[in-house]
Amino acid sequence: MSEEDFKTAIIEGYTFKKDSIIIGAAMLDGEPVEGLQVKIPLRSMNRHGLIAGATGTGKTKTLQIIAEQLSMKGVPCLLMDLKGDLSGLAQPGKLNEHITWRHQMIADPYEAKGSPIEFLSLSNEPGVKLRATVSEFGPVLLSKILELNDTQQGVIALVFKYSDDNNLPLLNLKDLKKLLQFLINEGKAEIVAEYGAISSASVATIMRKIIELEQQGAENFFGELSFDVQDLVRTDKDGNGVLSILRLTDIQDKPKLFSTFMLSLLAEVYSTFPEEGDADKPKLCIFIDEAHLIFDNASKALLDQIEAIVKLIRSKAVGIYFVTQNPTDLPEAVLSQLGLKVQHALRAFTAKDRKNIKQTAENYPLTDFYKTDEVLTSMGIGQALVTALNEKGIPTPLAATLLRAPASRMDILEQKEISAVINSSQLVKKYDQVIDSKSAYELLTKRLEKAGDKDHPKEMKSQRSKASKEVKESSTFENMSKNTMVRQMGNTLLREVTRALLRMLGVKR
Repeated sequence: MSEEDFKTAIIEGYTFKKDSIIIGAAMLDGEPVEGLQVKIPLRSMNRHGLIAGATGTGKTKTLQIIAEQLSMKGVPCLLMDLKGDLSGLAQPGKLNEHITWRHQMIADPYEAKGSPIEFLSLSNEPGVKLRATVSEFGPVLLSKILELNDTQQGVIALVFKYSDDNNLPLLNLKDLKKLLQFLINEGKAEIVAEYGAISSASVATIMRKIIELEQQGAENFFGELSFDVQDLVRTDKDGNGVLSILRLTDIQDKPKLFSTFMLSLLAEVYSTFPEEGDADKPKLCIFIDEAHLIFDNASKALLDQIEAIVKLIRSKAVGIYFVTQNPTDLPEAVLSQLGLKVQHALRAFTAKDRKNIKQTAENYPLTDFYKTDEVLTSMGIGQALVTALNEKGIPTPLAATLLRAPASRMDILEQKEISAVINSSQLVKKYDQVIDSKSAYELLTKRLEKAGDKDHPKEMKSQRSKASKEVKESSTFENMSKNTMVRQMGNTLLREVTRALLRMLGVKR
């Protein structure tokens, strides 16, 4: 195939009727072809994507390029920043000879420009504090996060049912633990009478799972004021999409907290965003750096939930982009949903590496212009294999691409610059306050104090006495409790499906 054939294939494959972003110039035989632009149509940016490659090949800069180009088109983005590399998006970059040459090849003049950004935080990092209540998670999602079995999930469903029936708000993990303790101690008789017996062993296991989650910092995440996902879809006064940077540099060793947040966020976005149909551009794009942290050691139930949400959420005009070293870091069910693939160089140091490279090459469209597995090991920094979906949903030709330079700063912000961004934020002021509303913990504590008082109403004592009698009369009940509980918990779970969040999660069950 000749160079003219190559040019024709790229021009035809990357010419779109609707708006698009330019990410680089196509390359042939290791050299860029001047003016042969590689583009991504905005219309297909809700079809998700992958940015992959070995350490040091430029994945983070590619994330930066795509996010800032989307911002310029009015598309807000959420960026997971686990290494602290993305703060430079706020400030304009600097022109040099290499950038001038690179953009001459692309035939797109370089314009240094910063993007409007907002810093978010799950921990003690400065920024907008992200929180959610236990009640907002619901019993199904919480059970999947805690990796509970069917019997333990039934206990959680009962806890939520009891909290609803008795107006005991579950806001944080302290509330959840207090209610679990109450149900197997002071409230045991009442629970048996109304809902059936609960296994103390199951509750003990759940408590240990909650403590494990707390040890990864989840006590700071669960609570009020809950973050409103609508605050992720903002534009500035000039129409540029706001880039929300979630600073995660201090939770790299806390994957459970990270996956908890990600799953709750995706579920909340799906349950609250309206159906958008075939929008000309996405409403929100989410970039997940170090994506393997979500999938490593995740239970099958949790993986199934993530896969279901990835499949469904694009109908809300939301695109999810995974950034990782190797495509094999992602489950095949997720990988098959990704429309855009930007593959940086891979390194072949071992036989396993060579096998992974051949496997990776098979994930890309066939081409007459490259030996894909060879190109994967020969590309330099700032070069990548690119294929996207065109406006009709058909994969574009595979193009080895000289990527554009970021318009924003390639280095991180200084501390005073970070402080300036945070001090000017209205969202920081909105979410910085910690609200400790009267919830299950306080209400149950007060209730137990009254129960211990000599002047406690006789009706409450009579009710407990009656429930205790029912327990004694059923000598074989303990032996049957497990089966009875499973049936009752199943009914409770069915009722809980009416929750908005659980309706969504139940679609793929």
